[in-house]
Amino acid sequence: MVLQLTKGRLCGAMPKATGAVMAALALAMGGSVSAVAQEGHPIKGSWLGTWESNDVHGEFVLLVMNWDGEKITGIINPGTDNIEITRATLNPDGWMVHIEAADEDAKGGPVHYQIDGHIENLELPDRSIVGTWKSERGSGAFEVSRQ
Repeated sequence: MVLQLTKGRLCGAMPKATGAVMAALALAMGGSVSAVAQEGHPIKGSWLGTWESNDVHGEFVLLVMNWDGEKITGIINPGTDNIEITRATLNPDGWMVHIEAADEDAKGGPVHYQIDGHIENLELPDRSIVGTWKSERGSGAFEVSRQ
């Protein structure tokens, strides 16, 4: 765009409607930035990954977690194992995650899971929880990424 100062007046090729279009564009850009920034609680969502060496429920794991404003709730392997998360916490100091869940093995014996890890790449939508899991039947590495 070329603007000139002619005889004390600013002259150029800017139509009067361009100001309104520029304002609308700035408003739209601000709205899209706000929508990205309002993603919600860092633990909320579906998480897919592995808990290595899990002989009871297999190595692949799916967690669906929610934040209701007071506590974290959720299910591990919904639709197949349906292991209810009985307790979960998120400590923002280091973004440490602690999850407890209870289930039964194929013979009806109790299996209590404890998962401890930390959130990596918190600023990204596909962040990960990396750590370890353990139960009466074993332990191993744990890693899930938000979908």
